[in-house]
Amino acid sequence: MQLFKDQHIKIYNSLTGAKETFKPINEGYVGMYVCGPTVYSNVHLGNVRTFMSFDMIFRYLKHLGYKVRYVRNITDAGHLENDADAGEDKITKKARLEQIEPMEVVQRYTVDFHNILNTFNFLPPSIEPTATGHIIEQIELIKDIIANGYGYEVNGSVYFDVHKFNETNDYGKLSKRKLEDLIHNTRELDGQSDKKNPQDFALWKKAEPQHIMRWPSPWGDGFPGWHLECTAMSTKYLGDQFDIHGGGMDLKFPHHECEIAQNEAAKGQSPVNYWMHANMLELNGQRMSKSTGNTVNPDELLSGNNKFFSKAFAPSVIRFFIAQAHYRSVLDLTDEGLLASEKGFYRLMDAINLLDGLRISDTSSMDINAWKQKCYDAMNDDFNSPILIANLFEAVKFINQIKDGSSSITAEDLALLKDTLNRFVFDILGLENTTEKESGTDKLSGAVNLLIKLRQEARANKDFAMSDKIRDELAAVGIQLKDGKEGTTFSVN
Repeated sequence: MQLFKDQHIKIYNSLTGAKETFKPINEGYVGMYVCGPTVYSNVHLGNVRTFMSFDMIFRYLKHLGYKVRYVRNITDAGHLENDADAGEDKITKKARLEQIEPMEVVQRYTVDFHNILNTFNFLPPSIEPTATGHIIEQIELIKDIIANGYGYEVNGSVYFDVHKFNETNDYGKLSKRKLEDLIHNTRELDGQSDKKNPQDFALWKKAEPQHIMRWPSPWGDGFPGWHLECTAMSTKYLGDQFDIHGGGMDLKFPHHECEIAQNEAAKGQSPVNYWMHANMLELNGQRMSKSTGNTVNPDELLSGNNKFFSKAFAPSVIRFFIAQAHYRSVLDLTDEGLLASEKGFYRLMDAINLLDGLRISDTSSMDINAWKQKCYDAMNDDFNSPILIANLFEAVKFINQIKDGSSSITAEDLALLKDTLNRFVFDILGLENTTEKESGTDKLSGAVNLLIKLRQEARANKDFAMSDKIRDELAAVGIQLKDGKEGTTFSVN
């Protein structure tokens, strides 16, 4: 069903700073690329929020009948510390610290990433390419950039000439930064002597003798710059121009800015029609930060084993909480907010579960077709999930009124109401129908946390046989314990 012919979406385009009517390059088809995780640590909730936003967008585009090719990459090489051009690759650093192979790091945290997303009921992307799987494409892209006069090689490394590029193009147009301001605010740093200018960024980095992840290239053994992989993979799978490029707000500069520059330098045209950026997730009004301890990972939130929240929360409750904020707005994760979302979520589920038992009448007290279009209008307005949810609760109120006899509904309207709720709640928002009693998260987390305490006491008493037995018995029923610096957490498989 090609609903997109009647439902017209407006998308806030970060490049133009305005909402624009969405018109794909090829009618009925959408190409969407979203920057995926750098797999050197457990995925954090800020990442989950970004990917959840684009999962919802993916779901809605599919619902409208578009054939969507959704590409989300895995960064498994080339991402240096602090997004700089000097230093150590994040994955290599983790491998060195843990004395394991870099690909062991990649495998461990890629599996963790997929497990977390499966827990939150994500749809898989159409293609999930890796940086290491596309080294050849990245080398060829660098050759094109050099051939067009925008790249230069120094001592086995290749850099993008931002100043040369800016003579004929607009470097900074996405982030609304001027190169003159970047020059003014840049101070000379050690290790930048190879560059013509401090603003230039790496396309290829020479691998020092101790660097484990390395590939042969025309410029010597090395590894690609972080920005390059997304340019190579997005254009390989979606074409030199495609519809939507998404990611977190923190990627707008320099990552996405550099992607635009690379594409224009290599292909002579801007790659993306609609740039979309999801905003940040805060924790209790402050930026999430590992260094300050103001952070909680998804497993800890799901298990309740953390210092910030009063209880464990079901995956769909967390997903519902995130959907209650627009993807472009900052979202503050608090205990009060999650508790309120939990009540709202179960109220929504309870109403949906009443549908099959409602009494049929000859007339309807509510115009279901008009209400249905309001749901579409909300999503058509830059995927405004908070307004959609407000409309869903109009239906909740109506369902409860039918139940107590103060409103009525016809059989035809009831079928339409049920179908519309199922599509928006489950297919588009990606929620799962669980009742508060079924979820049992409080009882489960309480029981497991009690066993964790008993295990800690056993270890303190050097009763390692009992400690191992508790761990193994839990594992046998699908509950995995994870020991860390901050204590023991658990996840349910």
